Amino acid sequence: MVTQSSILQSVEVPDSKLVKGITEFVRDNETELLFNHSSRVYYFAALAGIKRGLHFDRELLYAGAMFHDLGLMPKFSSQTERFEVDGANAARDFLKQHGVDSLDITQVWTAIALHTTPGVPQHMHPVIALVTAGVEMDVLGLTYAEYPDEEREAVVERFPRSARFKEDILQAFYDGIHFKPETTFGNVKADVLADKDPSFKPGNFCSVIRNSAWRA
Repeated sequence: MVTQSSILQSVEVPDSKLVKGITEFVRDNETELLFNHSSRVYYFAALAGIKRGLHFDRELLYAGAMFHDLGLMPKFSSQTERFEVDGANAARDFLKQHGVDSLDITQVWTAIALHTTPGVPQHMHPVIALVTAGVEMDVLGLTYAEYPDEEREAVVERFPRSARFKEDILQAFYDGIHFKPETTFGNVKADVLADKDPSFKPGNFCSVIRNSAWRA
């Protein structure tokens, strides 16, 4: 009989002091919505890593996945930094306190800071590439068809999506960034195209979420 545990066995998080500390810290400081989302990001990211034949440190990948949205929480949100940087800084501080090597911390920091910057992370270290891959799967469903039904169902059974996850996650983003709109300045290429080409229509992140293969 195929069980949830057997399906996820190859990507289970290590039973380590660091992982337990990360889980406790994030659970205590994030909403259930974001905690479950971040947990799914880890599993989808790790499964993607195996499919792609990448070698990655599961502790570091877990750290990147679990901290990637912490910057949306008021306690960790600065007035001027992008929420991705706030989350990366929180992860850096936590990992420093737990004696993690500085180069490993840099990988986690970069993974979190770049997780909303498409087109770049996949060319970088596996931890960086896979955090973005996990986010793109759970939020945008970009690689939905690459995961067999039993894999998706095993991950969601363990860490459920809310009944209105697509709208709930968009609201969480809004709540975490609406007071500092200047930090949303980003893809200058889209601005140049819009300025020079009246027919240009930029992609819409919210529409991609709402139209993704995920039911909710």
